[in-house]
Amino acid sequence: MPCLQEVHANLVDRLQEARDQGWLGEVAAIETTMAAIAQKLETMHERAAKPSTVHLGMPDFRRNAGRSRAEPATPPTAAGPL
Repeated sequence: MPCLQEVHANLVDRLQEARDQGWLGEVAAIETTMAAIAQKLETMHERAAKPSTVHLGMPDFRRNAGRSRAEPATPPTAAGPL
């Protein structure tokens, strides 16, 4: 953002010089660039005003603590597998 602000300030000086010299094509190009920079800066200000992180909360494991859904192991048979 500071870089764009610096470029915009520089373009103000260049615009005045182009008008003084009668460079109509340069004036139009600088005005177009300045409008694009102004729009970009406005977008950056809007995004900076919005929160950039989302609070997802902390998961609650208390009700599941100590519980297991696994099936109990079956004891091996004396005969073994056939």
